Amino acid sequence: MTARGLIIGAPRSGSGKTSVTIGILRALSRRGLAMRGAKSGPDYIDPGFHAAATGVPGVNLDSWAMPPALLNGLAAKAADGADCVVVESAMGLFDGIPGEKGRSGSAADLARLYGLPVILVLDVSGQSQTAAALAKGFATYDPGVRIAGVILNRLGSERHKRLAGDAIEALGIPVVGAILRDPSLTLPERHLGLVQAAEHADLMAHLDRLADMAERSLDLDRILSLAVPFAPPVTDMSAALPPPGQRIALASDAAFTFLYPHVAQHWRTAGAEIVPFSPLADEAPRDDCDVCWLPGGYPELHAGRLAAAEKFRAGMHGFAAKRAVHGECGGFMVLGEVLQDAGGENHRMLGLLGHSTSFAERKMNLGYRRASLLADCALGRLGSEIRGHEFHYARMTDAGADEKFADLADGEGRELGAFGGRRGYVTGTFFHAIARG
Repeated sequence: MTARGLIIGAPRSGSGKTSVTIGILRALSRRGLAMRGAKSGPDYIDPGFHAAATGVPGVNLDSWAMPPALLNGLAAKAADGADCVVVESAMGLFDGIPGEKGRSGSAADLARLYGLPVILVLDVSGQSQTAAALAKGFATYDPGVRIAGVILNRLGSERHKRLAGDAIEALGIPVVGAILRDPSLTLPERHLGLVQAAEHADLMAHLDRLADMAERSLDLDRILSLAVPFAPPVTDMSAALPPPGQRIALASDAAFTFLYPHVAQHWRTAGAEIVPFSPLADEAPRDDCDVCWLPGGYPELHAGRLAAAEKFRAGMHGFAAKRAVHGECGGFMVLGEVLQDAGGENHRMLGLLGHSTSFAERKMNLGYRRASLLADCALGRLGSEIRGHEFHYARMTDAGADEKFADLADGEGRELGAFGGRRGYVTGTFFHAIARG
């Protein structure tokens, strides 16, 4: 069976791409099709919704952070056994960073690379015929990116639909969906984007509402007909992050949630065992593990409980005395001395590294990162290059006196300096590792 594929894109974030993508995935899964969701770029929240809608893991396809062989390998795995792969664009369709051709991180890179057509979601609130100008701009901007259809979102009335839709169809671009404004379809958000799929008490009910919307408002048969064969070359996965150990103790609960699906999948494929534990339940990493990984998440929302988790604290200190511990973003914050929450209250953290962080005065830090490791560690050997992404609102209030973890540059190669911390077997950094450079 050869999978088919398409991209759901938009002019910007907030246009409704995620709701449309989830609605399509869920509606067609309910029809019995083997659907698979993918997300362009480094967003680690949306793949969780794709997985919930389809029953199979989501995946990130990041043309900047992933070398071409790894990108192809992950795309091929996504297509394997699927009837259709729906790739959701991050931000706007062409949004990425300047640099090497085809490696901007944008969804447009994937459209060119795999010849995938784009269904453009246009939020037409506050406009009518002007939507046709947007559609025409997208259709002519890059000859390597084909706009195959348009979905009109947040329409106010049938007249609104007719005015915008007729103007677009006059350009020869089919309108394959028209969605009236409906606040009940909006997914809740917080400071790092959408509230995660696992946190929705009525998740499946909401997914089914989106699927009902898709059945009602989209021409699903036509959308399927626009998808094209999607058969990326099967390549090696040598650029994937290797397992940091044979048995990996992974912090996993509402405070520690951000681990890229492809990272965990590769660890398991390579023969490693992942052993989850919950710091919020005052659990420590199992003693038969040989490495402990604290992923990102929302420790600032649970700082009081983490500070009171004495078994977790004692277990982490015992573990770190003999074996490797690594923390990313939120995990890095918990490894430090103090975490100040949004209300300005200080909470004692693990103290395995010497820094302190604050969420009281938020400042967004966002962007791709290239890291050159300054010592052997859970991520690799001294001098190895790791590509990743940083997205957080915390700031460092005390850098501590630990050795630095890595020399960092941004996605365009501008040097940022040495960041993160390492002490004994413990390392940590704000950036999330995606792949080897």
